[in-house]
Amino acid sequence: MFEVAVICICITAVLAYVNHRWIGLPGAIGVMSIAMTISLSIVGMHQLGFGEISAPAMEFLRGIDFSIVVMNGMLSLLLFAGALHVDISHLRSYKWPILGLSVVGTTLSTMIVGIGTYYIFRAAGVGTSFWYCMVFGALISPTDPVAVLGVLKKYKAPDSLNVVIAGESLFNDGVSVVLFTLLLGIAIKGNVPDATEISWLVVHEVGGGLTLGLTLGAILYYMLRSIDNYSVEVLLTIAVVLGGYLLATKLHVSGPLAMVVTGLLIGNHGRETAMSDKTRHHVDLFWELIDEILNAVLFVLLGLEIILLSLSWKLFWLSVTVISITMFARWLTVGVPIRLTERRMHLPIGAWKVLTWGGLRGGISVALALSLPVGQSRNVILALTYGVVIFSMLVQGLTIGRVIEKSVGRRITGELK
Repeated sequence: MFEVAVICICITAVLAYVNHRWIGLPGAIGVMSIAMTISLSIVGMHQLGFGEISAPAMEFLRGIDFSIVVMNGMLSLLLFAGALHVDISHLRSYKWPILGLSVVGTTLSTMIVGIGTYYIFRAAGVGTSFWYCMVFGALISPTDPVAVLGVLKKYKAPDSLNVVIAGESLFNDGVSVVLFTLLLGIAIKGNVPDATEISWLVVHEVGGGLTLGLTLGAILYYMLRSIDNYSVEVLLTIAVVLGGYLLATKLHVSGPLAMVVTGLLIGNHGRETAMSDKTRHHVDLFWELIDEILNAVLFVLLGLEIILLSLSWKLFWLSVTVISITMFARWLTVGVPIRLTERRMHLPIGAWKVLTWGGLRGGISVALALSLPVGQSRNVILALTYGVVIFSMLVQGLTIGRVIEKSVGRRITGELK
């Protein structure tokens, strides 16, 4: 594992240098694009008979359990880092649109994508069950906080839009994991749980995650407030994030929600009243670096993992169709409600376009797809997941700045309260 981590970091460093020196794309999108180009070149060489060149790369990537690396490794650090600099008073101002988008929107999108994908599969002769299609809807519906927050740093959208997009992306992955767990259980076992079982799962996962996050945040706050030593305090934040996420997995509660809540508490209350100026500077700098470095590594892995996919023209056209369904679901569950309420919510006119187009998918969707049981359904869902994520990052991610400029521009009619 140590050797794999070293190689990943070295590859990421080289690609980040190449992108910064000669290409100039936004950081995560740039390194992912280069990694994807390298992956497709290796696949091409393999198809042309140069197996001795492509074999080492494929063997290396097969040794990486992407699901574990992302879900149990990077995600806790990235979610905490993202939540650390979100102003909770601003979130409170937009709590209803954020809750609506992250809970109701994600649930409805799961249903729309799942049902749409099922009928597309039937028309194409793909033998994937209805419940596995619903599982796909659950894993592809949430926006990825890592991707979204990274893009928001690059393009300066109005503050109100930043808050809603960031808030939705931080919370809807927790909702999606609950839906994913429930639907995957149905797909594997073949029986639908009753209302009591569903309610218990939601209360246990979501309620447990929120409670654990509050508890960890309170403990960390007390410890930070009782000392003034920035190296120890930075170490405490690392321990709480990594240890807290591990504890969440052992308790079978939502680790992502726990990390978001902990980050919000420390980032708002803790930074102001439990840290000295010197400590605050070092904590902010450390977690900003962690965010940037892991973000780059994550998207390099996304680009490289394409080598392992089983590619075909049929899957390509299925991906195009599924991308259309996913974008339609995003427009119907996010764009339409925001369009009808943007004045009342004090959002800029045209905010619905940015929120619709800015729903980027990333590593969380791929990690969930990779965690599916081995089989034909997994292969198809994984390929389609990559198709949506690549479109999301390379098309939506590279054009969202233009959408922000044309949709809201200087015509900002609503500001944060």
